[in-house]
Amino acid sequence: MIEQSLQNKLMALGIKREVVTIVTQVIVDPSDPSIINPTKYIGPFYTKKQAESLAEMFNWVIKEDSGRGYRRVVPSPIPKRIVNRTTIQTLVDLGTIVIGAGGGGIPVYIENDGSYEGVDAVVDKDRASAVLAHDIDASTLLFLTNVDCAYINYKRENQQALRGISAAEARRYLTEGHFPQGSMGPKIEAAVSFLKSGGQEVIITSLGKAKHAILGEAGTKIVR
Repeated sequence: MIEQSLQNKLMALGIKREVVTIVTQVIVDPSDPSIINPTKYIGPFYTKKQAESLAEMFNWVIKEDSGRGYRRVVPSPIPKRIVNRTTIQTLVDLGTIVIGAGGGGIPVYIENDGSYEGVDAVVDKDRASAVLAHDIDASTLLFLTNVDCAYINYKRENQQALRGISAAEARRYLTEGHFPQGSMGPKIEAAVSFLKSGGQEVIITSLGKAKHAILGEAGTKIVR
């Protein structure tokens, strides 16, 4: 859907660019702590009776989700490297718009003989994006979300928009609890990781403000 929408928009604007989607394998550590203690909720809600039946039938781990019912939980291991990184970088260097690591990508681990094996897990899409950006030597990582920028004290009377901050400041705000795991937290964690691994800047903004944010007129910019 994203590929087709981009193709149609580029065509309407008279821009000749190729767009391609790559099903992206993402390497994770099979001994990642989340493998033993899965916490990522996926899928629909079930009643307790349904949950017990499905857990027995498919050997699923199912937990209660915020009092709203029961859902399956799977591991969410930290991504380490993108298997398809060379191909993606080659296409980007040729001017192709590449849609990669969709939904966080396909988690795999490396067997002793060097082969890949799938993992029944979900990789966080923000963390996977940071790893992909690093692996293709990107200098800027842009997160497009549903708010114009990151905030501290979000939705409180003393709410404050963050325009330009350092990675150290971002880490401090994260530690102080300003960025919940269910929303801005993973983006800030991914931003800090990308900058630590050599990236130059991370921009967080909404789709509508993307152009202005790149020009430094909107959004949150995090630098080393």
